[in-house]
Amino acid sequence: MKNRYLQCSSTYCRIVTSLCLSGALVFLLLALQIACSSKGQQQPKAAPAIPVTVTKSVAKEMPVEVNAIGNVQPVVGVAIRSQVTGRMLKVNFKEGDYVKKGQLLFSLDSRPFVEAMKEAQANLQHDIAGVGQAQAVLVKDTAQQKYAAIEATRYDILMKEGVVSKEQGEQFKANADSYNATLNADRSSIETARSQVRQSQAALDNTKVQLSYTQLRSPMNGRTSSSIVTEGNLVSANDATPLVTINQVSPINVAFTVPEKYLSDVQKYASSGKLKVVAQLDANNSRIGSLSAFDNAVSTTTGTLQLKASFLNDDNLLWPGRFVNIVLTLTNEPDAIVVPTQAVQTSQQGQFIYVVKPDQTVELRQIVLDRTIGDEAVIASGLAVGETVITDGQLRVTPGAKVQIATTNSASPNGAGS
Repeated sequence: MKNRYLQCSSTYCRIVTSLCLSGALVFLLLALQIACSSKGQQQPKAAPAIPVTVTKSVAKEMPVEVNAIGNVQPVVGVAIRSQVTGRMLKVNFKEGDYVKKGQLLFSLDSRPFVEAMKEAQANLQHDIAGVGQAQAVLVKDTAQQKYAAIEATRYDILMKEGVVSKEQGEQFKANADSYNATLNADRSSIETARSQVRQSQAALDNTKVQLSYTQLRSPMNGRTSSSIVTEGNLVSANDATPLVTINQVSPINVAFTVPEKYLSDVQKYASSGKLKVVAQLDANNSRIGSLSAFDNAVSTTTGTLQLKASFLNDDNLLWPGRFVNIVLTLTNEPDAIVVPTQAVQTSQQGQFIYVVKPDQTVELRQIVLDRTIGDEAVIASGLAVGETVITDGQLRVTPGAKVQIATTNSASPNGAGS
């Protein structure tokens, strides 16, 4: 009986121990569940601030510019052709040379023209002598006419007095009238001789001109093209192909076109003075000129207006036929709102800028971009002067995000864009 009691007590102890262990395990699980539940209800940690580079929008004077592609053209281009036929004796320049006005370019064989000039001179001298002979005849006939007139008068008196017959008086009168007709013929001969002299003089002058055509000279300062003729070639008068072409390269023109919407602005600002034009050849070379002319009509095909700018081009950097980038400055806008171009972003909704508010959060601001000049952007609307805009780090930024200003770029409020 005692053993059974002890056995029951031992069993009871094991049960109680088991229950105690189970209760402790349950309690531990509950504690873990509560702890997990409490941890799940904690607030999430705030996202770290995003480092960005910023600058402030400024108000500054900015040029109002029109960009175009221009083509360099000579102010004057002259095609040199021979005006007489002859053999080429000498070419007095090298292809591509810079020649001056009046410089001898080509020499043709002048001997046929020299001989023609000598013949014309001889003809002129002969005709001048003919005038002298005609004048001598007139002098002689004039003397005879005077004598005949005196005789006719004397015999007319004698006839009236009855000393001589009427027939004799009329004969002397007819003789005097004949000499009057001779004088008129002599005067006509003199005029004919003088006319022949004028013709001979014109022929001589023409031969002199023809002779001068054997010396082909440059009509202006300019640069020569390649030449198709060499010494010994036969040159034809007024050949379709020029012997050489000379282009004036200093000063020089650049022609370019702008959309017709700029016509009124070009007319307005050009009337106040010459407009500045910059020809950009490459990143390191540009030349400054001025607007010299614009066409009198807008092209109905392209809707553009052609303009021309003039450049000194003393260094011959602007070469005929070359294409250059043109920047036409119409005027200057005094208080334009300006930010760096890298601050301007583009989305499907248009262009925008990230603005940093005083609490260091970001606002997405839709803007209207007026124009860009170099690395500066002129904002038409959507941004005020002095606002802080992000210039670097936009890819990590979202509206409302907290930012940390890592770098602040300085912006000068003075001066115009490059």
